[in-house]
Amino acid sequence: MLSLVSGSNRANEFQVAVVGFGPSGAVAASLLGAQGIRTLAVDRDRAVYDKPRAIAIDHEILRLFDNLGIAGQMRPYIAPFPASEHFGARGQLIRRIDMVSEPYPLGYTPTMVFTQPPVEEILRAHARSLPSVVVELGTELLRLGEAQNGVTLEVRGDQGTRNVTADYVIACDGASSAVRRQLGISFDDLVFDEPWLVIDLRVNDAGIAKLPRTAAQFCDPARPTTYIVGPGSHRRFEIMLLPGEDPRATEQPEQVWRLLARWLTPDDATLWRAASYRFHALVASKWRDGRVFLAGDAAHQQPPFIGQGMCQGIRDVANLVWKLAEVLRGDSGEALLDTYQDERSAHVRELTTRIKAIGHVICERDPEAAAARDARILAEGGGMPRTITRQEIVPPLSCGLRADVPHAANGTLFPQPWVMTAGGRQLLDTACGAGWRLVLRGDSALAHSHAIAARAAEMGLRLIGVAEADHDAGPDVLREESGVVTSWFARHVCAAAIVRPDHYVYGVAADEAALAAMLSGLKAQLR
Repeated sequence: MLSLVSGSNRANEFQVAVVGFGPSGAVAASLLGAQGIRTLAVDRDRAVYDKPRAIAIDHEILRLFDNLGIAGQMRPYIAPFPASEHFGARGQLIRRIDMVSEPYPLGYTPTMVFTQPPVEEILRAHARSLPSVVVELGTELLRLGEAQNGVTLEVRGDQGTRNVTADYVIACDGASSAVRRQLGISFDDLVFDEPWLVIDLRVNDAGIAKLPRTAAQFCDPARPTTYIVGPGSHRRFEIMLLPGEDPRATEQPEQVWRLLARWLTPDDATLWRAASYRFHALVASKWRDGRVFLAGDAAHQQPPFIGQGMCQGIRDVANLVWKLAEVLRGDSGEALLDTYQDERSAHVRELTTRIKAIGHVICERDPEAAAARDARILAEGGGMPRTITRQEIVPPLSCGLRADVPHAANGTLFPQPWVMTAGGRQLLDTACGAGWRLVLRGDSALAHSHAIAARAAEMGLRLIGVAEADHDAGPDVLREESGVVTSWFARHVCAAAIVRPDHYVYGVAADEAALAAMLSGLKAQLR
């Protein structure tokens, strides 16, 4: 284990080194750069992989991109993720997985599909534009070593082989992570291992007319198949391979078109990518070794059935970076960094368990068991296909930096309404910024408490009051367009929410005494 010393050591060349410059690494570098943290990002590959791998993001991730100021650049490459219709063994509709309805809780379409290569280029370009970030592509990490109050990285690239030092390291170097292997960290196997072929196509108009208009899960025991409607002409099929089929052979074009014959012919589309995978459910046994942290695929892998793979990696770095910034500034003690593994490992394990359950439904190969599955799922909907939302599948944070007083709101994402400002209609983050926030119901006594305002200022919390559009709550209260926050406060029977920099709720309170106690608790936890 590498030694631990609180605070930043100016003797080290960098405060943080990011190994791997894929989506998670690029977001980590951007978040670090936005805090002015001296950051080195390295990747052995020089260019973005030119074919799509991840295909889905959600509103939590787009909110983060918007906080970085790059969501607008990405919009041409993003589209809503339509409902996924699940069809049973006889081809009958058995259920739907959709997104929550409007007004959207975070202000964006809750679930989206995207084209990875151009989005990843935008992420990389943004990170490279930040003055405190140095990016070295074509640079390979050879080994890590312990330095005085930091980590030594031996790297080989255009400048030859050399050593650099950093206070901390974030390993975003993928499923075969060299950092994880060097640290001897194993995976816990959550017991899911199925062979699938992933096929990406650019489909012409004639082909699009043949395909389902929504996403689909064909839960056919003869050949389970997933169909995803990507942006523009992009369509994806994920097809389960059967015992005895050679994964590499099925990647060949003639075999791909054989598997697609139920839907398309080569005249209908251009084959963009065909790659065989084993869909795993793996989580690192530990996410931190001294000053080194694992993130993204280096820390976990899950089946892709609700499109959360890349989202999970970006959640990792969003959770970790603000904590590193607090410690590097000397505002919090080293123990804050231990909450990274506590929170993210538990979250990944719970979501992966839920995704596995969906995967087991889809992957059922026994015809009798599949028929029983279909009957059970329809019975759960009272004999009709019911709709569940992707948002209810993703859990809240169940542990870590949360208020000691239990509440259902703790660990959930705080909503983001559209608010009316002097500058016009804006999302709450745009109007007020991120960071630590104390959000108050604008029509409550708390919104007018000078003592609470003073306490928030002392602790560096941004104070935000929100009220419904037609409420006369005073000049310092923002008026929201659709009652998203007002309804949230009513549902949780509270008038105040302490919101973390990653938008998760630390805790809520209904009155001044409870809020004052919660602020004291937060101050103690951040020491």
